[in-house]
Amino acid sequence: MKRTLALGGIAAGLLASAAIAAPAQAADEIPAVNLANTNFAAKQVAAFWFGEARANLINATPYNVETTVPTRHVSTGGASADSKAGVVGSSGDQKPVTATLKNVNLPKTTGKVFFIGGDGKPHWCSATAVQSGYKNLVATAGHCVYDTVSNKETLDKWVFVPGYYQGKTPWGIYVGKTAYTHYDYDVYEDGDRDYAFVTVYNGVQVTDVAVDKVKNWVDNRTFETKAAAEKAQQELELKSTGFAGKIVPVVDYGTRVPLRTPDSAKAPATRDQLGGNTDANRTTLENQAKNNGTSTYQDRTWGTEVSRVSKEEYGTGGDHWSADGKAFYFAKDNGWYKAIYWGNFDLDYKLRGHLVDIALKDVGTLGANVGGQGLAYNQKIGTGIFVFGYPSGSHPDGNYAFTGKTLKWAYGKTFKAAAPAMKAEELVGIKSSFTGEGSIGSSWLYRYSSTKRLGYLNGVTIAVSDTDGNKRIDTSVSPYFDGETLAVYQYAAKFASGKIV
Repeated sequence: MKRTLALGGIAAGLLASAAIAAPAQAADEIPAVNLANTNFAAKQVAAFWFGEARANLINATPYNVETTVPTRHVSTGGASADSKAGVVGSSGDQKPVTATLKNVNLPKTTGKVFFIGGDGKPHWCSATAVQSGYKNLVATAGHCVYDTVSNKETLDKWVFVPGYYQGKTPWGIYVGKTAYTHYDYDVYEDGDRDYAFVTVYNGVQVTDVAVDKVKNWVDNRTFETKAAAEKAQQELELKSTGFAGKIVPVVDYGTRVPLRTPDSAKAPATRDQLGGNTDANRTTLENQAKNNGTSTYQDRTWGTEVSRVSKEEYGTGGDHWSADGKAFYFAKDNGWYKAIYWGNFDLDYKLRGHLVDIALKDVGTLGANVGGQGLAYNQKIGTGIFVFGYPSGSHPDGNYAFTGKTLKWAYGKTFKAAAPAMKAEELVGIKSSFTGEGSIGSSWLYRYSSTKRLGYLNGVTIAVSDTDGNKRIDTSVSPYFDGETLAVYQYAAKFASGKIV
């Protein structure tokens, strides 16, 4: 749903920032949203993905946020040009070419963007390099940059890897520096503006990796609060490229506290963990179970869970405790019962992991290594388009047609579309069997030259759909690239990124 906020005739914006006015607006009036705003921070991001034998890259899964539009919810839309059609040249600008479907050479510009999702886990989307004066620009779906799950502005540890394949980074890894998107997507999550342009630092490759176990003073140290453990982790990270590990909660069975006490947890408990195997303690535990059943003790630090059992499980010999002290069996009112116990214990925290110190070498700008696609805007509906991405995930019928491991392509002509579920009324669609998560961010290239492997970016996949209800994905949709898209692109293209090593 487009909400045009006219500022000098152009509506555009930055993630979590004020709106961009017309391109003539002074740059110092527009705050940028940084993904990694210092060389050291960028180096730590690279270390996160390169460390532990690139485990985070290899184990990342396709992003599944805002992926599939429900059946029959893609309908005829009203996408239309807002000015004359035009293009911004690619790194190897070419004349119009006739699409050929026999042999298609895949673009070097396409790859995967990796990041930490709103769920705290490593994920990826498809993306492509686009041409700019500083050769440092990447385009993808807006929700592959902007965190629509937890609304923490941008996704964490964002990098672009062109030509990625099973841990291999043939042209290097490019750490995101600054993200730009349309004002309406930033503020309203408007699906008609679900695209982003990201400046990236020069690429890097690993020359050496040193991994040391966390020093004993940290490894054996217990922190009373998670905040204290996080502070210790930050201190570790400042001493090296990065810390590959996690903060682990440890239950302190020696300290019971009332329910809902900060830094505490409710956990199964034995008789000994709730006071020991003394006559007085056993009597207290037993009476709580017999008299109150499933309940919480008056001091709210422990309680019982009582269930009925068979006479065979109860056994013979009268009321008794299990040998491990985890359960108390008793008879009452011609029935047999089992009581198990829980306690609410104080939580402590420890650090578990390794310090990772990675030596990196600069491999140059993104555009110098893989080139950059041009940009097309206000193009006619019905235009032939190539789509390149890493589709993955299953069709609704459960069939996995794509693995997400290799770059794939599709070809078709655009048509008007809308997806109200995504607040999108002015989209374009294309017939494609690309499935789900991995295809999000796929590049839509107009006038693609298979010889030069270049064309003009004219869309990015933001969702897929089974429009005829046969449980097979048949359509991909993208925002319609118009003059406002051009304004966001032109603004992002103004900024250099530099090196991180």
